[in-house]
Order: sequence, then C-alpha cells, then structure tokens
Amino acid sequence: MTKNIPIALTEGLGPAFFGYIWAMFVTILFTLAFLLIFLRIFHLRVKANSAKTESFQRLPAKDKMAVLKECLLNNPTEGNLQNLKEFCDKEGLPFDADGYRPFIKEQLELARIHANYVECDELYVRECEFIDRTAPMEFAEAETARNAGDTDTATIRTLEGISRLYSDGAIIKTLTALEGEYPKAAELRLKYIALAEACNESGADEKSLEALRKQRDAWIADLLAFEK
Repeated sequence: MTKNIPIALTEGLGPAFFGYIWAMFVTILFTLAFLLIFLRIFHLRVKANSAKTESFQRLPAKDKMAVLKECLLNNPTEGNLQNLKEFCDKEGLPFDADGYRPFIKEQLELARIHANYVECDELYVRECEFIDRTAPMEFAEAETARNAGDTDTATIRTLEGISRLYSDGAIIKTLTALEGEYPKAAELRLKYIALAEACNESGADEKSLEALRKQRDAWIADLLAFEK
C-alpha cells in the first residue's frame, strides 16, 4: 500500500507520523480511564441515593413526617414542599402547601439581597410556626392510648411529639396542657423558657452556639426521660 505514497512524504513524516499515532493511542487510553472512573462514581452515587430512598421507605410514617419537615425547613424548595404535601395527602393529614409557598419565595428574596441574620431568623420562626400546624403523628398515637386508658403511653407519645415541634409557642402550649397529667411537664416548660431566653441572648460565635446546642440536647434528653 505504501508504494502509492510519494517517497518524500514517507521519509520526511515517518517519525512524526508514528509519534502522532502514539499520542492518539495515549489520549484514547486516558479518555477511557477517565470515563471508567466517572461511570464508577456515577454508579456509586446512584447506589447511595437508592440506599437512602430504600432506608427512608422503611421508616415508620411518623419518622417519615419528621424527616420531610426537617428537609423543608432546612432547604425550603418546591421539591421538598411537594414531598411533604404528597406524604400528608397519602396519610390523610392536613397541610397547606399553598400557604407555605410564600415562605419559599421570601427565602429566595432574602438570599438574593444577602439579608442579615435577624431577617433570616424571623422568617425561620414563622416557618416553624406554620410547620407546627401539622402536628407530629405521635400526638394522634397519644390520644389513642389516652382513650384506651393507657396514661403512661399517652404521656410518652406526647413527649416524643413535643421533641418534634419547632416553634416556642407550640412547645410551651403543649407542655402546659400536659401538666395536669404529668407534673414534670411544668418543670420542663420552665426549663424550655430559660433555653429560649438563652438562645435569644446567645452570641453567634462557634463557642456560644456549641454551648447552646449542648443545653438544647440536655433539655431534649430530660424531656424524653419519662418519670412515673
């Protein structure tokens, strides 16, 4: 085949030609290696996401609700709003997605103008109050136990439900209502008020926030420690 190619070309471009072929070969190998790595990463991500989805589907309904509420509060997007709405519809629970949607719009606007901490915090407080209108499912379990005469279980489920509330008003109101049935609720209410005041007065530095988190964790542990 080479006899048909001019001798000058075969002699002058021979080394360059083979160098070009070698470079192309190396490039192809590098590209294939990159594609294999990319496909491996993609496969692992899909597998991880599938595992998370399967894990979520195995949760009890009350835990699913808690996760979906948390996702919406931490990341107020239309997708997270629809996830919570679809769950509530499936479980026959009231949730006003249209009423919550303005919060998402306001969140985007605050992000656009780089709003200060106070403005963002005020919005979060209103979001929490709205989310708490859809009561944790533990409260329905508590009512069922109470109607069956099982006061201890009713109290335990109520305490668990309180641990999944977000707004100060809802927490204090529910603890106040529980005081007649569970005297410790009065102590828990006062401790929570002190915690809320500490939160309002706390600095925004890492040390202050860590101290506040520990105080909050201690209160939750005390809340869930049922006493006869």
